Amino acid sequence: MEATSRGMRLFIAIFGRRNTGKSSLINALTKQDIALVSPVPGTTTDPVYKSMEILPIGPVVLIDTAGIDDEGELGRLRVERTMAVLNSTDLALLVIDQGLGFADWERQLLDQIKAKGIPVVGVVNKTDLGKRDDLEVLSQALAIPFVPVSALTGAGIEDLKMEIIRRAPTELMEQVIIGDLLQPEDLVVLVVPIDAAAPKGRLILPQVQVLRDLLDHRCMAAVVQPEQLSAVFTMGLKPKLVVTDSQAFALVNRVTPSGVQITSFSILFARYKGDLATLVAGAKAIDRLQPGDRVLIAEACTHHRVKDDIGSVKLPKWLKDKAGGELNFEWSSGKGFPPNLTDYSLVIHCGACMINRREMLFRIMEARKAGVPIVNYGVAIAHLHGILSRTLTPFPKIKQLLEGDIA
Repeated sequence: MEATSRGMRLFIAIFGRRNTGKSSLINALTKQDIALVSPVPGTTTDPVYKSMEILPIGPVVLIDTAGIDDEGELGRLRVERTMAVLNSTDLALLVIDQGLGFADWERQLLDQIKAKGIPVVGVVNKTDLGKRDDLEVLSQALAIPFVPVSALTGAGIEDLKMEIIRRAPTELMEQVIIGDLLQPEDLVVLVVPIDAAAPKGRLILPQVQVLRDLLDHRCMAAVVQPEQLSAVFTMGLKPKLVVTDSQAFALVNRVTPSGVQITSFSILFARYKGDLATLVAGAKAIDRLQPGDRVLIAEACTHHRVKDDIGSVKLPKWLKDKAGGELNFEWSSGKGFPPNLTDYSLVIHCGACMINRREMLFRIMEARKAGVPIVNYGVAIAHLHGILSRTLTPFPKIKQLLEGDIA
């Protein structure tokens, strides 16, 4: 469970005013002293993330946040960080102190949660202190279910877990990477370069996750380096699909027989983590780039740059060649986009293996609101190599929808 990528977990964020017991609730749910607890208001200053497992949901991330009623200039900044957590939240817990009830703080927060379509569970904490709020009145007033708990004694925690299970968005748990494209016993070849960018002694996360998804769906997998791919076909093997690192597209397209489908890890993740149709449509903007245009290359995590790095070296070179002149590139990494998104002609995003689906969908939505086309690495590279149509063969609806616009 601890080895499960954070990007594949359900994100459950805990919101509420200061001293409602949010941190104590985290500790009660995890049965560990994870979050710092103090009677001093404002103890939690930044979001705190804790990975755990809630059966039958599976791996989740619990997020402790600063109080929505924090005060002063620093308090305002803390509240901003709290509200930013909504962008990656799959399920929200709204904690109310049983002695305080609810106020405009909770109503305003709920409005924002519901506007984003996030399911929410209300929690009435500190029931060990005696008098309880009328749960029916609370539920009717705020139009959400409420569960009474005591984070101190553990009373009601199991009931809360059951409500979390009931309210968790099942569609996020049902997402698969590749298995729905195949039948049991189908053979899939994974083309995995071992070069300077490959981590020593292990595979990168998307490769591992695709391999595991294949095994979960009773498919067979062969893992090869690019120069070994031709041997697969000379041995007479007939894979249903070849999945490659995008940087090996040219060789894989040349070596793989026309009757065998090909795609990339990054294109699979464009569907798994985001909106493949939007990202493929964004590839058209590559053809419209003119010298001097600004292009944002966005990555969801930070990593050590190596020689011929895809994001800082290869993609910029290919894009400049396509545009016929110099482009103005900017890079962002970690959480969120720069505030001036409308200044860019194109956003090129990484495969998003380190963030969850809701966060990636939020980023796509941000780009669409700004009127800026967005594409991901794999889709962009396939288009730049002139083989995007072939790499979309496993996704016939998207290919049929867009084939008239993109060669």
